[in-house]
Amino acid sequence: MSGRRVLALYGALLFCFAGVVCRLYWVCSNPAYAARAAAQSVVTLHLPARRGNFYDCDGQLLTGQTTRWMALCVPGEDSYARLFPYTDAAGQAELYQKRSAASPFLLEVDRDVSFLGIACWPVAQRVPDAPLAVQFLGYLDGEGHGAAGLEAAFDALLTGSGEGDTLLCTVNAQGKLRAEPVLTAADSGAVGVQLTLSREIQQTAEAVANETMQSGCILVLDTATAEVRACVSRPGYDPENVSASLNAPDSPLLERVFQRYAVGSVFKPVLAAAALEAGETDFTYTCPGWCEVDGQIFRCAGGVPHGEVDLAGALEKSCNGYFIRLGQLLGADAVRAMAKQLGFGQAIELTDNMRAAAGVLPERENLASSGAYANFCFGQGELLATPLQIAAMMNTIACGGTYHTPRLLRATINETTGAPMTDLSRAVSRQVLTETTARALQTLLEGVVSEGTGHDAALPTLTAAGKTGTAQTGQFSEGVERKNYWFAGFVPAGKPRYTIVVLQDAQTEPALSSAAIFARVAAGLEILL
Repeated sequence: MSGRRVLALYGALLFCFAGVVCRLYWVCSNPAYAARAAAQSVVTLHLPARRGNFYDCDGQLLTGQTTRWMALCVPGEDSYARLFPYTDAAGQAELYQKRSAASPFLLEVDRDVSFLGIACWPVAQRVPDAPLAVQFLGYLDGEGHGAAGLEAAFDALLTGSGEGDTLLCTVNAQGKLRAEPVLTAADSGAVGVQLTLSREIQQTAEAVANETMQSGCILVLDTATAEVRACVSRPGYDPENVSASLNAPDSPLLERVFQRYAVGSVFKPVLAAAALEAGETDFTYTCPGWCEVDGQIFRCAGGVPHGEVDLAGALEKSCNGYFIRLGQLLGADAVRAMAKQLGFGQAIELTDNMRAAAGVLPERENLASSGAYANFCFGQGELLATPLQIAAMMNTIACGGTYHTPRLLRATINETTGAPMTDLSRAVSRQVLTETTARALQTLLEGVVSEGTGHDAALPTLTAAGKTGTAQTGQFSEGVERKNYWFAGFVPAGKPRYTIVVLQDAQTEPALSSAAIFARVAAGLEILL
C-alpha cells in the first residue's frame, strides 16, 4: 500500500514538473514577454534637439552656434566624482541627486571628457554669439521656441520634429552597460532659412549705428534687386537677457525698420517725380521763407527765405513753399497716385504672418482741405511711412524707375547639403517712372548732396545722391520738440549700387546728422563697389 502511495506521489510531482516546463516554454516563446524583457535591459536616452539656423545671402551663419557636450553617467562607476569639476552648479546638483541612480543618464559638461574614459557626444547649440540684426531675427523663449521676429515666424520650420538624436544603452540588472551605446540620428530635417542680409554689410552698418546713433535705424538695399543687405535698429538688446529691456523707455525690442513714422521732406522726391512725369519742369517760385494757404502760414526750415527757386533749387534747399505750390499745380489726385505707385500706404509682407506696417497715405477726401494737402506736399500731416517704404521709393529712382518690393528672405535650405529647398522671396516689380524721369531725379538728388542740405552725405572719393528730411512728431522733451531726422539716398550717384536710408527717430538734436551717418555707411561699403 505504501508503494502505491509513493508511485502516486512521484507521478504527481512528475506531472507538476511537466506543467512547469511547458509553462516556461510558453513564456519564453511569447513575443510580448520577450519584448518586455528586452525593454528592461535597454535604456533610451535623448540628446538635446537641434534648432535650424539663419544664413546670410552668401551662406554664412547669422545666428551664433556653439557645441554642448553630453557625458554618459553609468551607475557603479566613478564617473560621478570625475565629472564633478567639468559641469556647472546645476550639473553638480544633478550628479548628487542621481548618485544612486539605477540606470545611465546624460549630463551636460563644459568640454569633451572622453579623455577620462567617459563616453561623450557633441550637440550643436544656438547662441547669440556677436548677435546681428537682433530685432529682425528675434529671440527664443525659455523652452527654446521662437518668441519674436523671424524666430517666431519660422519656429515650426526651425524646430523640425523637436527630437534630438537617440542613445540606446543595453544594461544589466545593476544598470551597468553590457555593450557600447548605439547612437541613432534623429530625422529632424535640419532646415535653415537663408536671408538677403549680408553679414559683412550688416556688421558695417551696425558698427556705424553703435558709434553714432541713440535711437533709429539704418537700411541698405542692393539697388538692382531691392534685396535688403543690412537691417539695423537701435538701441539694441541682449537676446540672452530680454527681460532687462522689456520696460526700457527707448523700446530696444522694436524693429524700427518696419514701424511707421512722420517723414517730412524726404517725401519731396515723390512730388518731383510727379512733376517730371507730367512735364511740369519749368515751374519756379519766389520763396519769402513762408507760404500762405487760405490764411494758414507754412514756414520753411528756420523761416529762411530761399528767393526764386526752380525744381533743382527747391530740392537742394528743401523749400516747403515751392512744393506746396507745385502740389497745387499738379493736383492732389496726381500726387497721391504717384505716392501710391511708389509704395506708400501699402504693407510689405515678409512672411505669411509677419509684415512691415502699411503706414498712412491720406485718403483723397482728407486732402480736400487746403491745409491738409499743403502739409502732405512736404511730407507732414497724416502721412506716415516706414523706413522700408522710404527705401523702396528711393530705390525706384536709383534703379531707373522700376519699383521692386524690398526683399529680406530668400529660401529655406537643407543645412546638411546647403541646397535651397523652398523659395521664400516675394518679388514684385513694376515700372513706375520713365527712365528719363529717373535719370533726371538722380541728377537732381546728386545736387542735394553737392550743393544743398545733404552736403554732410558727400564723400571724398565717391559720388552720392539723396534727400534730407526733418519731420515734426508733436512729442516734446523739456519744451523742445522731438523730431525724426532722415536721409535717404544712393551710391554711387551716376551708377547706383546701394540704396541707403538712415532715420534717427524722436530726437531733439542728434550728435550727427543722418546725412553724415549715411556717408559713414557708404564709406564702409566703398570697398564692395
